[in-house]
Amino acid sequence: MFIEIPDLLGAAQVKQLQDIAAKAKFVDGRISNPHNETKNNLQLDQGDSNYLESSKILAEAMISNEQVKNFAFINRFAPPLICRYQPDMAYGKHADNAFVQVAQTTIRSDISCTIFLAEPDTYEGGELVAHLGTKTVSVKGAAGSAILYPSTTIHEVMPVTKGERMVAITFIESQIVDEHKRELLYTLNEVAALEGFNISWDNRVQLQHVSSSLHRMWST
Repeated sequence: MFIEIPDLLGAAQVKQLQDIAAKAKFVDGRISNPHNETKNNLQLDQGDSNYLESSKILAEAMISNEQVKNFAFINRFAPPLICRYQPDMAYGKHADNAFVQVAQTTIRSDISCTIFLAEPDTYEGGELVAHLGTKTVSVKGAAGSAILYPSTTIHEVMPVTKGERMVAITFIESQIVDEHKRELLYTLNEVAALEGFNISWDNRVQLQHVSSSLHRMWST
């Protein structure tokens, strides 16, 4: 299941992140995945002080967004990282690694998140394409928007032919490992939120009881 969030970042936050990126040092993106020959992009140097500043802004936006929290059941997530794609850069078909090393700890990647930092009309190409069996889903979001999807999804970033694609990425370890259970619980909670005040109090309590019990049962 995918979810698109149109306003994870406000215009001021997007501008702040763009300004940070303009002065930050970027390195070859293959440093974080040297064995993937299809990866060709740039990522903010994690030794640069601008990385900490940008990551803090992005992380605060993540944890304060109700849609992210409701969809992902966040346990923890990797510090968001700004990436750039200039002309002729792309990232071929891949599924994200099961685990991500962050400092001295390891985070399981259950949900991948892309946060768009450049307006789609400022660059050509660069679509995020997910492969779902014989179908594909292509996303090129507005600046400030985000898309979350299971990290098991085979996906790619199409070649940029003009301008510059800039995004931030992170990987979420969910309280609910199984993506199908996570989707069911998310759907149940959405129904409860939409219909909770239209049913009797006793039925609302029962619905909340089921949701909480499943959350407890399925959590890691």
